[in-house]
Amino acid sequence: MSPPEQSGAAARPNRIAVTTPPAATEPRDEPISRPPSTMEVWADRAFRASTLVIAWAVVGLVLYVVWDIGSAAGPAIRDYGGAFLTGTTWDANRNEFGIRPAIVGTVYTSFLGLAIGSAFGLAIAIFLSEGFLASGLDGALKVLGLADRPGWASVPGWIEDLLKTTVELLAAVPSVVYGLWGIFVVIPLVRGPANWLHDHLGWLPFFGTPLSGPGILPASLVLAIMVLPTISAISRDALVEVPPKLREAAFGLGATRWEAILAVIVPTASTGILGAIILGFGRALGETMALAMLAGNANVISWSMFSPANTLAALLANHFPEAGTVEVGALMYAALVLLAITLLVNIVGTTIVQRADAALKGLR
Repeated sequence: MSPPEQSGAAARPNRIAVTTPPAATEPRDEPISRPPSTMEVWADRAFRASTLVIAWAVVGLVLYVVWDIGSAAGPAIRDYGGAFLTGTTWDANRNEFGIRPAIVGTVYTSFLGLAIGSAFGLAIAIFLSEGFLASGLDGALKVLGLADRPGWASVPGWIEDLLKTTVELLAAVPSVVYGLWGIFVVIPLVRGPANWLHDHLGWLPFFGTPLSGPGILPASLVLAIMVLPTISAISRDALVEVPPKLREAAFGLGATRWEAILAVIVPTASTGILGAIILGFGRALGETMALAMLAGNANVISWSMFSPANTLAALLANHFPEAGTVEVGALMYAALVLLAITLLVNIVGTTIVQRADAALKGLR
């Protein structure tokens, strides 16, 4: 190669063969949706039909239970009529039956237990949903110098979950265990303060009798513990679902933490809280074994919280094992009355919840 050609070749850069990738094939124009297949259509129709059948089966089962109880109570309804609701004597030997003391005792113990259980249940729900326990434990760990150590930062969350689980586990305790606990623990514990109140404030109707054993107050205290898991769990879920913007708006307007809780958060969650209280009331009305062991099973009507009493559920449990044909009809009549009271409570509670929900519409 001559020198000019060599210099020209040196001046030209080396050319590297570049392979051009093939052009990407455009995806075929496939539909992103399709109509359901025949199998899917029939499966959907079968599922809808089965859910409809199950729903109506539940309604039919309830109607059958009411019809069955009403049929068994028919002779007693014809024989005793309205006097059965106002009578105060239950004597199977003379075929005299009246359930007014049991109705009063049922409503009295249920309302008193519900009032105590609702107060403590709502307090527990606020305590858990607003993080009071976690913040308190965080402060304690900072004081002890353990907040920055590995593993200690998650301790408040564990303890909060443990407390929440413990409260919910109260619902799993059998009612007969609650009854035994009430006999051996609650009654001896409240007997002294109750008798002191009777001695010093006996002129008040609520403290008009001494507490010698089973009575309305021990039964109501145990009943409050039994409805506590239902009220606290559902109320906590309702409080957690309150939109954060309402809380932030309250703080932005200068509200303190407790002002925001009591004036904004709790009223906004009132629908769920009322629903929890209604469910707790239904549980209290139907409770049997614990009240049969703690109420006293006495057909008396008294305003005193220390007086023995009777409830419809306890009446049924105590008299059914040895009941004759006539008394079984009277007991079925009492069961029908208890069912009517429960239904009335549910209707009134549902109405209250619907009105509260309508009043708070737009805040959520």
